[in-house]
Amino acid sequence: MAITSSTARTGKSFEPQYAAPPRRKWRRLTPWLYLLVPLAFLVTFTYVPVANMISYSFTDWDGFSPDQQYVGLDNYAQLFTRPELFQVFYVSLFYLVASLLQIALALYFATVLSFNMRFRNFFKGVLFFPYLLNGVAVAFVFLYLLQPGGTLDSVLALFGIDNKLLWLGDPDMVNISLSGVSVWRFLGLNFVLFLGAIQSVPTEIHEAAELDGATRPQVFWHIILPSIRPIISLSVILGITGSLSVFEIPWIMTGGSGESKTFVIQTIKLAFQFNKVGLASAAAVVLLVAILLVTWIQRRLVPDEAPADAR
Repeated sequence: MAITSSTARTGKSFEPQYAAPPRRKWRRLTPWLYLLVPLAFLVTFTYVPVANMISYSFTDWDGFSPDQQYVGLDNYAQLFTRPELFQVFYVSLFYLVASLLQIALALYFATVLSFNMRFRNFFKGVLFFPYLLNGVAVAFVFLYLLQPGGTLDSVLALFGIDNKLLWLGDPDMVNISLSGVSVWRFLGLNFVLFLGAIQSVPTEIHEAAELDGATRPQVFWHIILPSIRPIISLSVILGITGSLSVFEIPWIMTGGSGESKTFVIQTIKLAFQFNKVGLASAAAVVLLVAILLVTWIQRRLVPDEAPADAR
């Protein structure tokens, strides 16, 4: 009765109180604990070196001396005022054209092999196989292929073509030859990206278009191409940034000599051959800014999705 009367006076009931689930705070922290190690590696091996590179670009450090003299923007002024340092971007134009050709070929083969045809799995493997090879091995294979009297000259001789060209020695041919190697090397990557994107388009749409009398070129232009626009945009970004930062193939095949020297090869030579780490760091910063700028412009001109008011 005492309990009942007190309850009636206060107007409150004695409801059982449940404790909060144990370790709720730890559950909230668990994802961050899993991310702690990857974030530590990312900061240590990406953001800290980038910050150091930017700081080195304002000095004349040689890479060995403990003293670093601050020179301000002098390194950047040299890059833009000395033609021999900045004109190597001209070589990137060859690889840019090659990357656009590579994207067009990959898109063509991916579209053709997305339809039912004989031996399409065999051709898929043939196109993707070069990308599985190590870049160094590819460079050495084409080094023997393109040398004077090598495999390519022997094959041309079988067709009565007496080749007098130096594929890797002629200043007018060396960048065409090297960019052609890059097309063969990376064609498989874009091919797989495009093929996966095309196969993600529902087949019912293709069948409905064909029932309405649409030809395969019409299906490509009006159905496939708009559906895979984000993947095409990604491939263009990768192609442009890759053409600006070419290193592996020309370094192995020609050592970056003559007209084949790219911006990255020049940067490495400045740092490790001429001991101009400050100037090389400035060149690396310029390359980084150029890649970010090109990527931003491309994303602004070709957005992945149309604006909401346009849909």
